[in-house]
Amino acid sequence: MEELIYKFRWQIAFFLTGLIFVASGIILYASNPFAQDSIEIIEKGNGTKQAQQSQIIVEVSGSVKNPGVYSFESSERVEDALNKAGGLSKDADNEWISKYLNRASPLKDGQKIYIPSSSEQSIDMSANNQGGYLGVSDDIFQASEKTININTASQKELESLWGIGPVTAQKIIEQRPYSTVEELLTKKILKQNVYDKNKDLFSVY
Repeated sequence: MEELIYKFRWQIAFFLTGLIFVASGIILYASNPFAQDSIEIIEKGNGTKQAQQSQIIVEVSGSVKNPGVYSFESSERVEDALNKAGGLSKDADNEWISKYLNRASPLKDGQKIYIPSSSEQSIDMSANNQGGYLGVSDDIFQASEKTININTASQKELESLWGIGPVTAQKIIEQRPYSTVEELLTKKILKQNVYDKNKDLFSVY
């Protein structure tokens, strides 16, 4: 036995030294009341940051029961935004909604969802039929004239804009409906410079 110990004395010495270091480390960690707290604080901090990054802000207005600015998870959809705003009001234009509003479209930070009323659509139609005469409601028609609705515009109307030719106009029509004007960029229909030049002339309602 003594011969074996003597033969492996260096290995035994290294092993015992390692045990001493491990034991010392355990004792120091256990005696440090801030170690575990620090780890917990870091984890909580990361969790808070991730939660903030997943939150987006969206405005819902027009013909909904409770218009306002709401916060959502980044995974939520247009339908979730309508529900949070109390749902559609009685005067909402259901025909427009069924044709042009994509309820399954994902929400985006800073997005605005506007639901037109039936009366708004009727006013626009009467304005077109009467050469633009609207009386007291003339301001509504003038506002609609300033923008081109990318969900309803004809190819000729789209081609009247800077940098948009027949091919691009057709692409815009084929990719309908749009929930936001920005989808012209995200769907890679318009180049950045064309979009920047015309973005103030676009609308989705």
